[in-house]
Amino acid sequence: MSQTSLKQKKKNETGSRNSKDSLDTEKRKDSEKSGVRLSTQGSQELSLPKTDSRGYLVRNQWSRTSRSPSTRGPSIDEPRSKSASLKLPSSSTTSRTSSTSPSQQESLKQLSEQPSPPTPPLPSTPPMPLDSRPPTPPEPYSSSPRSTKTLENPEAWAHGIVRDIRDSTQQRDYPRTPPSEWKSYSRRRSTYSSPLDRDCLSELPRQHQQREEEEDDEEAYWASVKTLYEKIPSCSRPRPPKPKNAITIAVSSRALFNMVDGRKIYEEEGLEKYMEYQLNNENVILTPGPAFRFVKALQHVNARLRELYPNEQDLFDIVLMTNNHAQVGVRLINSVNHYGLLIDRFCLTGGKSPIGYLKAYLTNLYLSADSEKVQEAIQEGIASATMFDGAKDMAYCDTQLRVAFDGDAVLFSDESEHIAKEHGLDKFFQHETMFENKPLAQGPLKGFLEDLGRLQKKFYAKDERLLCPIRTYLVTARSAASSGARVLKTLRRWGLEIDEALFLAGAPKGPILVKIRPHIFFDDHMFHIEAAQKFGTITAHVPYGISQKMNN
Repeated sequence: MSQTSLKQKKKNETGSRNSKDSLDTEKRKDSEKSGVRLSTQGSQELSLPKTDSRGYLVRNQWSRTSRSPSTRGPSIDEPRSKSASLKLPSSSTTSRTSSTSPSQQESLKQLSEQPSPPTPPLPSTPPMPLDSRPPTPPEPYSSSPRSTKTLENPEAWAHGIVRDIRDSTQQRDYPRTPPSEWKSYSRRRSTYSSPLDRDCLSELPRQHQQREEEEDDEEAYWASVKTLYEKIPSCSRPRPPKPKNAITIAVSSRALFNMVDGRKIYEEEGLEKYMEYQLNNENVILTPGPAFRFVKALQHVNARLRELYPNEQDLFDIVLMTNNHAQVGVRLINSVNHYGLLIDRFCLTGGKSPIGYLKAYLTNLYLSADSEKVQEAIQEGIASATMFDGAKDMAYCDTQLRVAFDGDAVLFSDESEHIAKEHGLDKFFQHETMFENKPLAQGPLKGFLEDLGRLQKKFYAKDERLLCPIRTYLVTARSAASSGARVLKTLRRWGLEIDEALFLAGAPKGPILVKIRPHIFFDDHMFHIEAAQKFGTITAHVPYGISQKMNN
């Protein structure tokens, strides 16, 4: 090969080498600005990331956000010092740069000594609040003796951390709440709160005071309510018995209360004026009527039975049965509650006869002041009587129910009266002697006497015969010698006991009834009713038998 060709070949190699060096320097400049990798000779690549003034790596995401004066690096306007120049890792970069050529090392040294070109200043942003500042970028891993120890023996390092935490918790002395003492959430939070919590809870004392005032007001309110209910008498009402087990006594409003004034307005001025009168006086308590004391005595018997038999259902059940309008019911309810009557069932038919409801209510006895309705009930086979009040005031026993019965056409049938009316008293006496052992047929009130006798036996079973709150009387015009034996044998055959039997042989009944002072006296003759009324006895006329046909 000639000498000229060798010279030309050397020139070409130096020219290509210089061109490669110039390209490398340009790439390094670009990589310093953008933080991209600089390609070196062959397949090796060198990473040149951005650093701050302390020589730590800075990621691109942190360079886009605003920083506070305490955390952001020096301004770009200031010229970088040698300490702020590019710092390469000692171990990895030296191994890589050792393989580079001397010309590349010189170019790198020139690049590090050359100052960075000035860039336009960034607009200064005001410091952000503490809560809205972005988190501080993580510190680069620094190889310290402690870190090397943790890498060499991680178990010992973990035990050391646990020991430090235990020592730190033992040194703290927090105030502890005894288990028996309860503290509200606000008090506990004020005890274990941070300074930030204290700032947030600046209004806590005022709210706590307001809550305490509300609680005090509520306690005062309930205390006043409790005091009010303690002053009110006990309003516990016993539950009424079941109708199928009870002895149902149906009472009209005119029999239970004195409604003479309202009745007069109804007869003289009509129904509308009567209803207007009752509505205007619905808060006026009605005065007691002829059946009032009888109903009170029935309630006393119920109370005594409940004392002996708490679950007893065989009791008296009073039903208020009236043809009054429902608007009048308010006054009736007010009067019932005023006197403490235990009447829970009402039947207000609004002008219609209530007789059709008697069987539906399983009525055992119907008491009314209307003789026509009583007659209807008798024809329906229901024991009924027309109530009459006494002409005089009489003192009645409050602890014992006293019921007096006439014999013929009341407890018994009217067959004997037929003989007396048609054939005279002599034939009547002969007939009773002949049929002394033949029981008499039952009359309309025989069932009610059976009910009273069944309740009496409940008291006898508890050895309460002398203190029994029920007492029955037979007050008859029969003669004991001539016709009294058949009456007593009939009661015996029925299995009924009568406490007192009074045979008057035609004498007036009024004086005897004054001595008895019954709550009610049943008789079929109006002249006996009127004679007893004069002495102040409360009477009940039973419209049954031949005497009613003769009076008509």
